[in-house]
Amino acid sequence: MEYTYLGKSGLRVSRLCLGTMNFGGVTSEKDAFYIMDAAVDAGINFFDTSNNYGKGKTEEIIGRWFAQGGGRREKVVLATKVFTGVASPEEDGPNKADGLSAFKIRRNLEASLRRMQTDHIELYQMHHIDRHTSWDELWEAFDIQQYQGKILYVGSSNFGARDLVKAQYEAKLRHKFGLVSEQHIYNLMCRLPELELLPAAIEHGIGVIAYSPMGGGLLGGNARKPAENTRSFYTLSGMTQGKIDRHREQLESFSAFCKEIGESEDVVALAGILLHPGLTAPIVGPRTILQLQSSLRAVEVKLDESAIARLNEIFPGHGPGPLSYARNR
Repeated sequence: MEYTYLGKSGLRVSRLCLGTMNFGGVTSEKDAFYIMDAAVDAGINFFDTSNNYGKGKTEEIIGRWFAQGGGRREKVVLATKVFTGVASPEEDGPNKADGLSAFKIRRNLEASLRRMQTDHIELYQMHHIDRHTSWDELWEAFDIQQYQGKILYVGSSNFGARDLVKAQYEAKLRHKFGLVSEQHIYNLMCRLPELELLPAAIEHGIGVIAYSPMGGGLLGGNARKPAENTRSFYTLSGMTQGKIDRHREQLESFSAFCKEIGESEDVVALAGILLHPGLTAPIVGPRTILQLQSSLRAVEVKLDESAIARLNEIFPGHGPGPLSYARNR
């Protein structure tokens, strides 16, 4: 496993992040335990979850895994999120709505700590921007939790480039460290972040964590299989047959390229985005041990210039703005 720094921080995390959204749903608790143990054994020290995955059940599974001992909690850089209104059973009334008020941050954080049976979280992420809550309130709320030792770093998710810049500007005014990470959709079929998001993140010391690196399953090779052999995976991920059909020629070209270089589609999909200097880690969300083991190969694959050129032909990138905008006039 390879490691890198999380944004401008001194915290080192693995180049693959274990996503846990499937835990408690399509992945049983027993299998989730096996996957987390295997991930740690493989050198993955970065785990991502959210308070609203499984309405809190995913965090509970992680907590029971930590409770087994064996240094499990100490080996993990733990990241969870706040925004959706599922914090705790006792929370009721209008403040249960989605958002990032100081009230909600405190309530959700305490609930996440209880579920995961830990006294602190390394990375606490705002799951979405909340334009009804000021940065005065946000940075003060996070500052209190950091002072109490309940969180170490603050991150974001689904923010735009302007939101990242605003967050860092407001943090600097208060002599605060600011955001250390942004979790964002990014894959070979969705390279829009290369225009503004990734350049802004690099400039402001924010590590980008990519979710949906397989394009919701399209880049994993299943799109080429007959529908009866896919185990209705696309139904599970909300994928429509129309979307598969629209991209079929592109996906078949990608599959042929992967065969030429002797690597599987899922490995190349991960290796392709790992090339970007602004990317800290893609999130891999294995449903099985075999899927986890397959993903590990991505860190070892080194694509040469001709391979990169071929990938760019199949999945044209944008490049950073504003030059890309000018070229497309």
